[in-house]
Amino acid sequence: MSEAPDRSKQARTAAREGEGSTACAYIIAEVTVTDQEQMKRYREWSTRAMMEFGAEVLVRGGRVEPLEGDWNPQRVVVLKFQDIATAQAYYRSETYTHARTLREGAGSIRMFAVEGA
Repeated sequence: MSEAPDRSKQARTAAREGEGSTACAYIIAEVTVTDQEQMKRYREWSTRAMMEFGAEVLVRGGRVEPLEGDWNPQRVVVLKFQDIATAQAYYRSETYTHARTLREGAGSIRMFAVEGA
């Protein structure tokens, strides 16, 4: 496995750009897996990116219990970041971009970032 580039400087810059903002941010993803082995490689690299940008994993898989509507995702991921700038930097980072290329053909994903408490 190749070494991930050091993105700690990029993460600090993103955090500085968001200074003055008190709202943390969340990335929420709905994931459908069609190729477990290929998705495993994606998870290895996405985990590296999470560590580089200080993401706190709140949900990564687990049982989904629909409450309203017809939404019934196979898998949900919720990540917490210091602020929206850091969440965006994570998504645009070289490490996560590589993870996304590894995910191609392994399933589908819908993802968004949102500010929160």
